Amino acid sequence: MSAYNIFIVEDDTWYGEILQYHISLNPDYKVTRFETAKDCLNKLYLQPDLITIDFKLPDMTGDRLYKKIRESNSQVPVIIVSSQENIAVAVNLLKMGVSDYLVKDEGTEELLWNSIIRIRETQALKQEVAQLREELGQKFSFEKTLIGQSDALKRIFGIMEKATKTNINVSISGETGTGKEVVAKAIHYNNERRKKPFVAVNMAAIPSELVESELFGFEKGAFTGAVARKPGKFEEANGGTIFLDEIAELNLNHQSKLLRVLQEREVVRIGGNEKINLDIRLIVATHKNLAEEVKKGNFREDLYYRIMGLPIELPPLRDRGNDVLILAKYFLDDFAKQNKLGAITIAEDAKEKLLRYQFPGNIRELKSIIDLAAVMCDNNIIKAGDITFNAIRRDDSFIMEQQTLKQHTCDIIKHYLKKNNNDVIATAKMLDIGKSTIYKMMQLGELN
Repeated sequence: MSAYNIFIVEDDTWYGEILQYHISLNPDYKVTRFETAKDCLNKLYLQPDLITIDFKLPDMTGDRLYKKIRESNSQVPVIIVSSQENIAVAVNLLKMGVSDYLVKDEGTEELLWNSIIRIRETQALKQEVAQLREELGQKFSFEKTLIGQSDALKRIFGIMEKATKTNINVSISGETGTGKEVVAKAIHYNNERRKKPFVAVNMAAIPSELVESELFGFEKGAFTGAVARKPGKFEEANGGTIFLDEIAELNLNHQSKLLRVLQEREVVRIGGNEKINLDIRLIVATHKNLAEEVKKGNFREDLYYRIMGLPIELPPLRDRGNDVLILAKYFLDDFAKQNKLGAITIAEDAKEKLLRYQFPGNIRELKSIIDLAAVMCDNNIIKAGDITFNAIRRDDSFIMEQQTLKQHTCDIIKHYLKKNNNDVIATAKMLDIGKSTIYKMMQLGELN
């Protein structure tokens, strides 16, 4: 492991040697001392891991030296060590971005020691996060995140590939459970912003009165309960991607404020005046038809055109053909592995049953069905009887499976028998059929 490279810039030779000796007690540290700002700047090519600066140097003030260092290396942490006890100076330097400000006294060596440890730990965490994001990006290759081989899915891959080449806004539409957030993450982690944050916000899950504070943040004392400053989701996503799921759930007032932020590319926390510049990529999603919402007056037309960007419409699972079986096997293998169930197979009659079903809950529903079937099956073989469909359907909706007319007729009669507490005469009158028809179907076991 290479040594942690520290520069000390201190014109007082005696004090500089004390700091150098104290820090060098850690054998992992390589400490180099300079007595002028110029000497330090001339050696920045050595790529120090941390720099400490005396505020009053003979050839340059600490704040000016800090700016010069930043021009050469925007990442290296800098600690100011100064005899200056002026709070305004310290606050200004901290606002500029210095990592710490220490006043020279009898305890400075220990404070500096602890400050270096904290900064080094923070750097290690940042490197770990960057590495994890890189690994996450590799996991989010399109073929690994969206499972299937249908033509409909391949068309989506093509559009997603185009989305990764630029930072154009992306709008994802599709029924609930089709994988909108998965697509958003895949685009982010295959884009140049992949090492920056991906922040997902479900607009439908935030109470209306909290939307502004959640998105834009607030200052301490901005309202009752605001005991400390809180950055909003836009700030958290700065440099990366913000994903606004179910954006159609925003009311018109919040839509107006969101539009202003997107137009100005800046945000102001509630209760504050400071304008925070934004560099974000916007991805939105909805299960609604936004164009129709605009026509109904539920969604602002100007915001619609601002966020539309590159549209991606995800196909429902029922339109993806054999992808149903590919996904079923993927979910089954994953569930079996996690629960140490061994290899589980899907019998032909079960496959046929899956392919006939319409999946109103899409991929999310399929996973739930397969997980349950894996638990219910015997001898590690999923048969048709192990597959249970629990779709939530409206009273007048029976078209959940691709069935014969007779099968649909049975479903309708069973539904109304249940509704009429198994009163055959009442059901026959309601459906305008003979009661003997229902009795005969019962005798044949068709209504079981």
